[in-house]
Amino acid sequence: MIDLRSDTVTKPTEAMRQAAFEAEVGDDVYEEDPTVTRLEATAAEMLGKEAALFVTSGTQGNQIAVLTHCQPGNEIVMEENAHLFVYEGAAISAFAGVQPRTIRGKRGAMAPDDVRGAIRSEDIHFPETGLICLENTHNKAGGVVVPLENMQEIYEVAREHGIPVHLDGARLFNASVASGVSLKRYAAQTDTVQVCLSKGLGAPVGSIIAGSSEFIQRARKWRKRLGGGLRQVGMIAAPGLIALTEMIDRLKEDHDHAKRLADGLANGRGLVLEEQVDTNMVLVNVKEAGHDADSFLAALEEEGIKAVKYGPYTIRFVTNYGVASKDIDTVTERIHNRFGTVSS
Repeated sequence: MIDLRSDTVTKPTEAMRQAAFEAEVGDDVYEEDPTVTRLEATAAEMLGKEAALFVTSGTQGNQIAVLTHCQPGNEIVMEENAHLFVYEGAAISAFAGVQPRTIRGKRGAMAPDDVRGAIRSEDIHFPETGLICLENTHNKAGGVVVPLENMQEIYEVAREHGIPVHLDGARLFNASVASGVSLKRYAAQTDTVQVCLSKGLGAPVGSIIAGSSEFIQRARKWRKRLGGGLRQVGMIAAPGLIALTEMIDRLKEDHDHAKRLADGLANGRGLVLEEQVDTNMVLVNVKEAGHDADSFLAALEEEGIKAVKYGPYTIRFVTNYGVASKDIDTVTERIHNRFGTVSS
């Protein structure tokens, strides 16, 4: 079975397994685990922030950021298909007592003027705008890279109004590798940032949130409140260090595989690419092939291929560390054999 559902299905490398086995550990609630301390310092330096905090997942990191930045009754401005809005179980409302204000973006990017217009004025009837959230790469838009210039303009708008900016950078490493823009330059357009150590980087668990020292100290308490105060966490932090030091450059391989897959599928009868491929995601509309997403996925499963439904007629394929070049050729061949190809 060739698994293209997500880059979350990656398995840790042998180096990661060995690092976990050999990790020096201590009680992290007492801030005595040397391995996680080293991981946090490494991540903070890479992102150009004063401090960082290890958290169990990207969703937990985003929630901790919202809880630390906002007060109950606040409103958060975000793109209408942001992960925070679509895929996190309404946690910002359930936990932080805040509501989203969504803006329709273009390829995941909000127009700065639309962000400016969404910021609430002082009025007894309105919630206060407590936070602006960005996402890069943008998951629901198909792993697209949000341009640095767009982030810069939105950050200027936020600074004009004294509103903090948080970046859901779960796949920020993909954005950096694809664009050539450094992690620090992206993170400089934000007050806080969350990045995943799993997904394309291959660590088995964990994410990082980074920001000012004062912010991270307050975030540490919110992590504890959410049950994220871990003990000998070095055993899962050690693979994260491998992810940061050995696995970033290899993301280009995933991007190349995704473009190759997209080129191959574009020749399939009735298969329509919905977005330009920037990183490791390929969105394909299967309606003209006579299928909806569910029937197409069932047929793929019979061919030994796993993908995910991304809309009534949309399938998402995600290249990842567990998928080799030969697997891309196999997927393309099996799909063409099953669904036919465009006649020459």
